[in-house]
Amino acid sequence: MKVREKLGLGTVQFGLPYGISNNKGQTPPEEVTKILDIAKSYKIEVLDSASAYGSSEDVLGKNNLSYFKTVSKFMPPTKEQCISDQLNQSLKKLRLNSFYGYLAHRPMDILDHPEQWEELLEFKVEGKVAKIGFSVNEPNELERLLEKEYYPDLVQVPYNYFDRRFESAMKDLKSKGCEIHTRSAFLQGVFFMNPHKLDNFFNEVKPLLIELQKKSFLNGGLLKFVLEKPFIDKVIIGVENELQLVQNIENLKNAPDLPELENKIADNILIPSRWPN
Repeated sequence: MKVREKLGLGTVQFGLPYGISNNKGQTPPEEVTKILDIAKSYKIEVLDSASAYGSSEDVLGKNNLSYFKTVSKFMPPTKEQCISDQLNQSLKKLRLNSFYGYLAHRPMDILDHPEQWEELLEFKVEGKVAKIGFSVNEPNELERLLEKEYYPDLVQVPYNYFDRRFESAMKDLKSKGCEIHTRSAFLQGVFFMNPHKLDNFFNEVKPLLIELQKKSFLNGGLLKFVLEKPFIDKVIIGVENELQLVQNIENLKNAPDLPELENKIADNILIPSRWPN
């Protein structure tokens, strides 16, 4: 398999104006169709979706998704909408009979409500889902879930040149047969933003960004850094248009090797929910 075939397509920007560097808003539906066609031509097979991604699943469902292995995520259930309701609604919107993966978007809720995990296991028995697991933001979340013996078939975690927090956990899970997906290879686009225009909150990494941005085909280098990790199965990237997707893939051919990272980056930089609005 070519390294680029480890890419998966993120879809949050198809339903929301997502990302700190996004200045064009939500991707138009006709552009989504073009992106999906390009993805297929490059043998990108995983689509990463979620019920919380605005109108993303409605937009995706207007296309034939039979080629893709689609992963979706659910939010903690409410009195009005249980997990089964969310699953069936997402499948209906996407015009699918089953999901390749179904992940808890807020997995800490499972610790207080273990019946949610039982429900996920039942979805597997019913053939509605092939793999179950979590999308987590911080290593201690994953540790707590594993301590309670919730063993996932698939996990999704952030990982990039700056962010190595999950590395040992990924290696361990991979050795036990878990499928590993990563996101945030570009840290929501921070790697490409003008360091001099970034908030002072990011002062710690501004010198590093200045040095990195001297490299040609930086997006290829950042992707290659993650794609070449043997313990990672799929690297989920989001794009706003078809040109971005093509450029990301083609730039892998000329991707530079990135220098060794000498400093451990503070969690506040690595976790977008902690960034100033």
